[in-house]
Amino acid sequence: MLRISKLTDYGTLIVTHMATTPERVISATELADALGLGLATVSKILKALGRHGLVQSQRGTRGGYVLSRPPAKISIADLIDALEEHPFGLTECSANSGTCNLETGCRIRDSWMRINTVVRQALQTVSVAEMTPAPSTANATPTTEHPMRGPDRLARHAG
Repeated sequence: MLRISKLTDYGTLIVTHMATTPERVISATELADALGLGLATVSKILKALGRHGLVQSQRGTRGGYVLSRPPAKISIADLIDALEEHPFGLTECSANSGTCNLETGCRIRDSWMRINTVVRQALQTVSVAEMTPAPSTANATPTTEHPMRGPDRLARHAG
């Protein structure tokens, strides 16, 4: 089964939360409280995101973190690269060449490499902006429009 790590999942949650007000500086404690995550986990994720240039830290009494660039300019692939321990790859050999004893004679490696490329490209085309939940409409005036859900929501942001 293909899965991202819990840290990457939480990292996506953190960044999409920050993307709802991208210009706002928000503390690790505030993020942890808002999202129901442990402060140590949030701090670890923010440090990794900072090392990869996705967030910037600001010190001081009003310190915290802010996105380094607009949510539309941060891809899900960027988050995976920042938070996964190993390079992206569906198989060991598609992530790191030379790690498998069977690699040189493998009849399916090229196919896995092509599949890996397609998945990677798909992750690069989905931005944090597309993953960010729409603002709550609980207090909004009802309209005749229906909010889009699932893939339709992603399609409306495709550009």
